[in-house]
Amino acid sequence: MLLAGAGALQAQPITSPQDKACRDEARARVFTTPDPQALGPYVIGRQIYMACMQRATAPAKRKVRRAKRGGRR
Repeated sequence: MLLAGAGALQAQPITSPQDKACRDEARARVFTTPDPQALGPYVIGRQIYMACMQRATAPAKRKVRRAKRGGRR
């Protein structure tokens, strides 16, 4: 039953450019990522994909520039 679910998830259509980029990243890194807990390539790939999607959908952090004080001269 687990294998049928894995095949169904893999057959999902790509929904956005971020989705495609994250799938490509997971595919490229899944066999080079260490797996000390013996989770397996499917779980490791899913973790890589989910981390990538969180980075892609997270709001961009802006650095706030503060005005310089004219204290020292």
